[in-house]
Amino acid sequence: MKIALMDSGIGLLAAAAAVRRLRPDADLVLSSDPDGMPWGPRTPEDLTRRALTVAEAAAECGADALIVACNTATVHALPALRARLEPALPVVGTVPAIKPAAAGGGPFAIWATPATTGSAYQRGLIADFASGAEVTEVPCPGLADAIEYADEDAVDRAIAAAAARTPDGVRAVVLGCTHYELVAERVRTALGRTGDEGGFQDPPALILHGSAGAVAAQVLRRLGASPAPDAPPVGSVTVLHGGRPATLAERALAYPEGRLLAALSQAR
Repeated sequence: MKIALMDSGIGLLAAAAAVRRLRPDADLVLSSDPDGMPWGPRTPEDLTRRALTVAEAAAECGADALIVACNTATVHALPALRARLEPALPVVGTVPAIKPAAAGGGPFAIWATPATTGSAYQRGLIADFASGAEVTEVPCPGLADAIEYADEDAVDRAIAAAAARTPDGVRAVVLGCTHYELVAERVRTALGRTGDEGGFQDPPALILHGSAGAVAAQVLRRLGASPAPDAPPVGSVTVLHGGRPATLAERALAYPEGRLLAALSQAR
């Protein structure tokens, strides 16, 4: 079983690591576009063109399914990707975890890029799944770029600024950009909520809602496969940059997910 993931940069690491944890025997293809990142400021037409190139390169590696591990690409390019690749190659998009956050009860915040915050796309998800909830949309300028380049100081500044815009009473935060999951615990610390979820503490621990686990589970369902976390860890990792064979970017090693995938790649 070979599962491909695509993004402009290293935002795909969280979903790739989630797939790896569910199926250590699966081969992974990590297809990104470092020459064209970030995708967010691009026009929908340009973004779609670049996404198709990245996706087709992954498909040519013999992938059985493709995860679009980018919220922006899912919004703008998912219909074109599915039209080009399905049904031969199932394509799974990434949607911010607004629905489970709303189901958990209590006020919550959505951390997202400035382009996504307040967008018709995000407002539509809120209307569909959280119309009765108290929701705060928190733009996080510079955070995705800081994570992409593993700029520790810039990450801390961007998280601190977003934390200052987050109401004290929120029970949960939706991490509305795939990059943000790579610094989830730093988000939790910045908001002053650590410890076991559901513990008897005041205030209660903050629940963070990412998309990586749900996307990994969904791609297995699309393939008719079951999780097998105890399977032999024999899966390989193939890295593509702009369709060209490459190695995992060194900045990916700043994150546990990147180190996990690098170790897997070197073991083969």
